[in-house]
Amino acid sequence: MALQLTNDAVAGKESARLVARLIYMGTELPLLMFALTVAFRRSLGRITAAQALARGVAIATAFGCVYGLAYGDIAMHVPALRLHYPNGVSLVRTTLFGVLSAQMYFGLWSLAFAYPFAVESARTRALEAARLRSEAELARLRSHLEPHFLLNTLNAIAGLVTDEPREARRLLSCLGDLLRDAVQETEERQPLHKQIAWLQRYGEILEARHRGVLRIEWDVAPAAERALLPCFLLQPLVENAVKHGALRRGDRDGRVVVRARRSPEGVLVCEVQDNGPGMPDAEVREGAFGLHAVRRRLALEAPGASLRHESSSEGTVSIVEIGAPGEA
Repeated sequence: MALQLTNDAVAGKESARLVARLIYMGTELPLLMFALTVAFRRSLGRITAAQALARGVAIATAFGCVYGLAYGDIAMHVPALRLHYPNGVSLVRTTLFGVLSAQMYFGLWSLAFAYPFAVESARTRALEAARLRSEAELARLRSHLEPHFLLNTLNAIAGLVTDEPREARRLLSCLGDLLRDAVQETEERQPLHKQIAWLQRYGEILEARHRGVLRIEWDVAPAAERALLPCFLLQPLVENAVKHGALRRGDRDGRVVVRARRSPEGVLVCEVQDNGPGMPDAEVREGAFGLHAVRRRLALEAPGASLRHESSSEGTVSIVEIGAPGEA
């Protein structure tokens, strides 16, 4: 409105005509904007974009016709206002002028209100699609890990059924506790102390199966216990360290150490170290699906986190770093 009135004033239009133009736009614009906004909100999720556009054009056309006719009628009956055009007053001409003006206002309204909404809606849909893809991939990773873990644990208990049935029953009870906790855990993240407690029960099964051959040690700093990390993130690393590290020493002194601490910068650092023969490739071990799963889960659930391996003939250490973790 201000731009159009300024344009008329610069063009030398008479004050009476400027006042009339101000009244014309001051009554038409608010009603037109209100009608377009109501129609837009009622159209969301109900009609297509083309139908919504057609509805907006129709509303603007209706307002333009009404106000164009009114403008022409006033110009013809109140000549003192000098509302006529240089080529005279005509209801057809003023109606056409009203329709064109209303369509221009509709275009401005679309740019100012509908376009930003459409951009934000598209961004939200893209984020939602990315989230759904991430959840689907996480579900796929977990669907692979859970049977993998269950099979290995049952194999561990199977070796005790004949020779030590009482110990096998105890470990089956322990396995039941593990599975119950895994099923009941619905949060994406869990406190480190809860994950360590779960891993310690898992470690009991492994130590019982490989009695005298395997020892698992725990070194968790109190300052790190309440840090949050993805659920069951460390289990594949412990399993990998046992299977591909400590049990491949060739003697009876296999050892796995699980450490957790906070760096001076507040980064959560988790280490799973074994004293095995090391990895021929510092990033890949044969059949190490768990390592791939951990890396992908970190990428999806903790952007900026990292997993790296340091390996030598003295053993391998897998290091997870999660920057600025939250706390439970």
